[in-house]
Amino acid sequence: MSEPHAPDAGGRQRVASVRAVTVEGVTGIPVGVECTAGAGAPSESRILGLPDAAVRESFTRMRSALASCRYEWKARKVTFNLSPANVRKQGSGFDLAFAVSMLVLDGLVDTERIADTVFFGELGLDGRLHPVRGALPVLLAAASSGARRVILPLGNRAEASIPLGAARDLEVWCSPTLADVYRMLGGHDHEVERVRPAPPGRPRELPDLAEVRGQPLGKRALEIAAAGGHHLMFCGLPGAGKTMLARRMPSILPRLSDEDALTVTSIRSVSGMIDPEHPLHDWPPFEDPHHNATAVSLVGGGTPVVRPGAVSRAHRGVLFLDEAPEFDARVLDQLRQPLETGSVTIHRASGAFTFPARFQLILAANPCPCAEAAGPGSCVCTSVVRRRYQARLSGPLLDRVDLVVDLLPPQRGALLDHTVVEEASAVVARRVLLARQRAIARWSPGRLNSEVPARQLRARWQPGGASRDLLARAYDAGRLTGRGYDRVLRVAWTIADLAGHDEPGFDDVAEALAFRRRAFGAAA
Repeated sequence: MSEPHAPDAGGRQRVASVRAVTVEGVTGIPVGVECTAGAGAPSESRILGLPDAAVRESFTRMRSALASCRYEWKARKVTFNLSPANVRKQGSGFDLAFAVSMLVLDGLVDTERIADTVFFGELGLDGRLHPVRGALPVLLAAASSGARRVILPLGNRAEASIPLGAARDLEVWCSPTLADVYRMLGGHDHEVERVRPAPPGRPRELPDLAEVRGQPLGKRALEIAAAGGHHLMFCGLPGAGKTMLARRMPSILPRLSDEDALTVTSIRSVSGMIDPEHPLHDWPPFEDPHHNATAVSLVGGGTPVVRPGAVSRAHRGVLFLDEAPEFDARVLDQLRQPLETGSVTIHRASGAFTFPARFQLILAANPCPCAEAAGPGSCVCTSVVRRRYQARLSGPLLDRVDLVVDLLPPQRGALLDHTVVEEASAVVARRVLLARQRAIARWSPGRLNSEVPARQLRARWQPGGASRDLLARAYDAGRLTGRGYDRVLRVAWTIADLAGHDEPGFDDVAEALAFRRRAFGAAA
């Protein structure tokens, strides 16, 4: 083997190049790792290319881990360059790439052995490979960049088994140690495992709508919300069924498309929430943060690594805020941007990070702080206390809620008669799917009714006759805002889709308007 810092045959400085990936938000960005050595002390070694603290610490971990390969460290200065240099590199996933680049630099691994291979993993001081967050975005980025092979820690085996689609031909290998990677690249016996794509597992068992006794109005609102992707609010006394209904929303939503499933799973990957038994999250997620949640936990953020919040983990699913007035009002108002745009952007000195956040919001609220289950007659709250409690949900936030439902306690007969068979989620889910298919076929490009831009919505249909008069009276009475008018039209289209109508009729518009009546101080 030549001296570590000797020039090549052409007199040029020897440089080893290895492929890696950094994760920004929920997107993987290919990174080239270049390594060279020269005269100097190891303490003078540097990592260039906007590394964060975890990347800078990689040098010490890598140097110790290389001892497990019987690697003899030379007294020299080593320089790593991470390109593109204008992209910030973060996390401990560069450890493995750094170690392999040192082995290539010193001629212990043939360059052809690492061609088209991406390395991603964290090293322990003893050479073991530890699992890392963001493995799925790394795999997607590697496949898109033309890589043929990815080597990950064995602890990321579940994510490695996620099928990436027929168009992505990628070998995924998982290794327990750096020494096994070294032996594999040298053509010797090793414990690195080739992971084959696993078929999707059985869908999770979700709470069924048949378990909710009575509450036909609440179930109707839930079905409309699911069919059109609308936001929903349940108001009512304790025990009325607000939480039971909300938790059953995922059971009537269609399973995610392949693209959405990969996006949702990528969000959970960078959040460290991959389920080993069901690594591909292909059902609508359900997030229900506690009312003491901070803005960072709800919307996302953090230092130094920016992580997605509950609104992003609920992407293409449901964000349920139980006891909504108990949340900090300033935290709730931060939901207004993602509700409108379907994404959330977090700004830091190091840059801006955008996470997807196309979720359905469901709010549940009691009418007052005491919330006596016996009804208004037993309430001990003054009118001032009730108004102050209700004012915790701002008008601009509630104006973005399409359906507002006052839930009364279930009828005695529905509760006590055990022979009554309620409609199952599977039956409702079929109607929801048909309604969504009608909406997607109508709007271009295929969208749900809640996602259609106002210009496209108004160009398609103009209410007339009795429907127009009804909407005009509601606007003149102050029951509708400009935003509220568009939202009534969207809900009317959803009701028409559920009924199989070609366009909304008077009854569809009247029902949509009724769901925006003032309740809990809500804006119309």
